[in-house]
Amino acid sequence: MEWGLNHQLVTSRGKHRLMPVLADDGSRCHAVRVPVVTHASGVVDEARGFLSRYYYANFVDVLTWEHPWRTRFDVTPSDTVTLGDLRFGTDVRIRFGELGAYHVNLPLTGSLTWRQGSDAPRRATARTAAVFQPVGDTSLEKWDGDCRLLAVKIDRAALEEELAHQLDTPIRSPVPLAATLDLTRGPGASWLRLVRLMAADITDRRGLLHHPVTGARLREALIAGLLSATDHPYRDRLERLSPAPAAPGAIRRVVEAMRAQPGRPFTVADLAGIAGVSVRSLQESFRRYLGMPPMAYLRQVRLAAVHEELCQGDPAQHTVAGIAYRYGFTHMGRFAAEYRTRYGTSPRDTLRA
Repeated sequence: MEWGLNHQLVTSRGKHRLMPVLADDGSRCHAVRVPVVTHASGVVDEARGFLSRYYYANFVDVLTWEHPWRTRFDVTPSDTVTLGDLRFGTDVRIRFGELGAYHVNLPLTGSLTWRQGSDAPRRATARTAAVFQPVGDTSLEKWDGDCRLLAVKIDRAALEEELAHQLDTPIRSPVPLAATLDLTRGPGASWLRLVRLMAADITDRRGLLHHPVTGARLREALIAGLLSATDHPYRDRLERLSPAPAAPGAIRRVVEAMRAQPGRPFTVADLAGIAGVSVRSLQESFRRYLGMPPMAYLRQVRLAAVHEELCQGDPAQHTVAGIAYRYGFTHMGRFAAEYRTRYGTSPRDTLRA
């Protein structure tokens, strides 16, 4: 399971965060190392090693030593999306080969000059993000010392599978994403807000990004959001697509999977895969046959699972928050209100009874 990976640091100044997670069957596991890694060092080779481990093999050239080396990397890696808040504190040049993944750099301050393949150098700022393809030699020609950026690495297969799910058809690989993304308006500005929201949780061990259920859905939304925000040959088809509904049998398979493992961190793409249809077809079918989106239906299934555990639980050994958390409920106020609306009593009273 992705959340049980033990990530090791390349410097003794890094640190891990610990929190309880869920097993595949929805039960609580022992505390494991959550993928939150921090690096702060004054050694160039340590910075190179860290970036190689969590992003790509690289060569770092320091362009000026006029400013003190103040490297700080906060990164949360996963199999699909690696999100980092990175800064060097001095001007550097970084050379890579082919990345093998889709990648977006979003400067929060300062600027970044970059190039990929045979294209001319481009400049990324707080207004314009740099978007990289999986193929083509890549270099960051000048990472300004005052440039702090959010680095989003997206697994190649994850992005291409998300697009294929949405279109319900095979796609050519790689997807030629536009090299820049306008962050000042429209979908680009919305996507930036989502990335910043997720980045705010990188070092917060209780943040939603590190929740087994919610975190997976946030990463899925980030990938789908990039496909909607950036230009590529399939974008018009995504906007015009009118999906055919799935057959009732496919919906039944999804519902059975939800009920069998209500604590599993399903994403919409996971459920579409179970049904054997596109994400849009699944969403349309759930609205048609069940009157709500698939994730809303899953929430109802999880609420029922919490109710059952509360009814059977021992208040001396269990807590409402612990049981609710296992099923993806992270905001206790909203959970309690939703529970009372459905069952006519508070979750605490149910456990006590």
